[in-house]
Amino acid sequence: MRVVFMGTPAFAAEALRAICEEGGHDVVLVVTNPDKPSGRGHKLTPPPVKAYALSRGIVVFQPVSLRDTEAQETIRRAGADVIIVAAYGKILPPEILSMPPLGCVNIHASLLPRWRGAAPINRAIMAGDPIGGVTVMYMAEGLDTGDMILKKELPVPPQMTAGEYHDRLAVLGGEAINEYLALAASGAVPREKQDDAAATYAQKLTDDDRRPDFRASASDVCNRIRGLSPSPGAYCFCAGKRLKLLFAVPADGIGRPGEILSTSGGAITIACGQGAVAVTAVQPEGKPRMDAESFLRGNRIEKGSFVTCS
Repeated sequence: MRVVFMGTPAFAAEALRAICEEGGHDVVLVVTNPDKPSGRGHKLTPPPVKAYALSRGIVVFQPVSLRDTEAQETIRRAGADVIIVAAYGKILPPEILSMPPLGCVNIHASLLPRWRGAAPINRAIMAGDPIGGVTVMYMAEGLDTGDMILKKELPVPPQMTAGEYHDRLAVLGGEAINEYLALAASGAVPREKQDDAAATYAQKLTDDDRRPDFRASASDVCNRIRGLSPSPGAYCFCAGKRLKLLFAVPADGIGRPGEILSTSGGAITIACGQGAVAVTAVQPEGKPRMDAESFLRGNRIEKGSFVTCS
């Protein structure tokens, strides 16, 4: 199969790797977003998909817009059988959707129609979903509304973070897209319409999402913390410092929401509306990740004081 691959972050880079190294297909062009400034020096840094493509000697194209006719012509000249898309970050116009003979096929990080949209990995963890997965689907003009080709499920253990879930889904996505390409080569690709009535939406994350509501149950607070870990990270203000909360588990304890019940046992235990959470991994502003015990050694936190999220 001649493949044009469109994607940007690490999730997409793993799919591209699987297509090249395990599927053995001919990736004739990689389309990704432009390099972005990164780090304190604001040095232009290539996205993970570009870095992998260059390591394989694959031609990389980084258009600012896909609505530009010259950009569309560059993709057309690649002569692909199919365009594979994974977390590209731009909407494909109709001119590109109709371009390849086998269509444009997307790897989406949820079991559609649940969690259509921008942040399916985070939203699934934040909601406490016990099972997630990936869907390979035909692309349409709507937001993740196209017909489904295949799904692969992945159990979500109750203490898995969004980062861990992301890495496992990335591998699963690579397996799924190679399964699709094998079906496409045989000419026997299934097609199933989505049930729009069952759809839920994974809205883009906002700063409000990052602030846990300690009036909620301990389970809900833990889900929010692990659903945003390690990035962008839930946060609160503790002892006058902004503190990312990177991991927490439900704990015993009763108090007013946001009250610090304990700073012993290697955790900061905070009361919730129902129960409490024991925060065991944090990241102070401007510092690296550390366990709560290390943070407590350098910061005096009074039992009975409160964390705030505003």
